[in-house]
Amino acid sequence: MNNKRGILTAVIAVGVLAAGCGSDDGDKKDALPQAEKLAADNGARYRAVRVPTLDGMTCDKGNGGFRFGSDLDMSVTGDDDLPQIKESGEDQVSCFGATRITLSKGGMRVTAPNLTTRTNLYGKIADPTASLGKVFSRTMDLEKGYGRNPVGEPKTFTTKDLVLKCQQNVSDTFPMTTCFWANYGAIGVVDFFPPDGKHVPIDEAAAQTHKFALGALSATATP
Repeated sequence: MNNKRGILTAVIAVGVLAAGCGSDDGDKKDALPQAEKLAADNGARYRAVRVPTLDGMTCDKGNGGFRFGSDLDMSVTGDDDLPQIKESGEDQVSCFGATRITLSKGGMRVTAPNLTTRTNLYGKIADPTASLGKVFSRTMDLEKGYGRNPVGEPKTFTTKDLVLKCQQNVSDTFPMTTCFWANYGAIGVVDFFPPDGKHVPIDEAAAQTHKFALGALSATATP
């Protein structure tokens, strides 16, 4: 988070088209499959983050040609005590819906992805819930110092595959929803941009985060 650039910088990628609808209210049948607790560690670990297939979106590696700058881009911090896999950095993936999101401020208009993600891979996370709480608190505290202001209370979810913690926030006047997630081998964050000028609902963001994480990790699991 040490790359200091101006607020709202963008390079619009040419020829990237999305299929389906990415800016509606979401598919209600695809609700988050919550569970009482995370399943036991099966030993699966990951060597890379793949680009997942998400309904109604086109995803690719990188920031999608958009960044807030001035340290407002969401990251994963507070993981210094975890054994990060050396060949894995903070892998970025961005996804665009068929209807592009346009952010406007001070006469400037830029196209933003529907969501941007960062994922870190580790040799072992003994307690994903505790590590997620630490990463969430540390990262959100840092971001607040740079001008990302939380809105409302965070919400925690548990599935058999992941633990998640999401919170709405405002970044450079724009309503964002952010979800952090963790399992025994990875921690990531998904940042949702406002498709209609409003926060993406937390439950919807959590369900989409769950789909992203499972899709990004499933092909590279190595028990």
